[in-house]
Amino acid sequence: MYGRLTLITGPEQFLAEREMARCVTQAQAQSPDAAVTTASAADLDPAMLEQMTGTDLFSSMSIACVTGAEKTPKDIEPRLTALLAQIPDNTALIVTHAGGNQGKALLMALTKAAGAILECPAIKPGKLASFVDQEVRAGGKRIGADAAQSLVDSVGQDTRSLAAAVSQLTSDTDEDLISLAVVNQYFAGRATVTSYAVSDDALAGKVGEAIFKLRWALSTGVSHVLITSALAASLRQTGRYLALSRTGRPSPDEVGVPAWKMRTISAVASSWSERSVAAAIRAVSQADAQIKGAAQDPDFALERLIIRLASIRRASHQSPTP
Repeated sequence: MYGRLTLITGPEQFLAEREMARCVTQAQAQSPDAAVTTASAADLDPAMLEQMTGTDLFSSMSIACVTGAEKTPKDIEPRLTALLAQIPDNTALIVTHAGGNQGKALLMALTKAAGAILECPAIKPGKLASFVDQEVRAGGKRIGADAAQSLVDSVGQDTRSLAAAVSQLTSDTDEDLISLAVVNQYFAGRATVTSYAVSDDALAGKVGEAIFKLRWALSTGVSHVLITSALAASLRQTGRYLALSRTGRPSPDEVGVPAWKMRTISAVASSWSERSVAAAIRAVSQADAQIKGAAQDPDFALERLIIRLASIRRASHQSPTP
């Protein structure tokens, strides 16, 4: 992998992130002491690009990961394109690009220079049950077709949330076959109160409603990790909306949400800033670690997280970032 570009392309961000992590693991297997640096293409500048593709004082090899190449600043595109022609032998360059018309010229250059291309195309709604089946098999278990579809119906179309749900099921289920009864046991009531309903209220600052729905969801079998997953996904969508709003009116495809959800995202974003979203994502990450073992009471950890998010939102609304 060193001395060449690995391009990961397609709109499925979760799958692209996973492919990038797998590529990094492969590169580290070849050179365990390699320095790993990751940066969003939107934040790249010449000095950062030079630093990422060089070596540090303690490593002879480097793994440079650039995410969201479609958002590369125009003044950086020529530098990145020039790098593609002569990637250092001690550098593994891994780049993700969502595809589409944004950054199309750079995508063509990346495609031409890539030593390996990994595609993460959008998964159509009708194929999500197959995605669930593949995830379950990757976890060493099997799932019935009716159970797979029920999971999609309960959790929704977000691949990250579906993967989190599958992970929960495969880790907690002793049987080799995950049945419809097991899915219903874990996700009963989600048609009424989903993790995203909790997330929507939390980001809107409706603390009482969010905590009420959280308690109901947990009491009906919704796993804690799906709550943090939904909160993280909603915050990332809000962050993308805010960033894109600086240069125009974002489209649903750019934000990564269905058209019907844009009104909710727009309303929520009016009370957040990019800085407060970043702080909220850090808070969700901390809570996610707590519910996975660092906290004695995961229910309380989630309730405290909702209160913390309201505090971050309120501070942002009162003192907006210049």
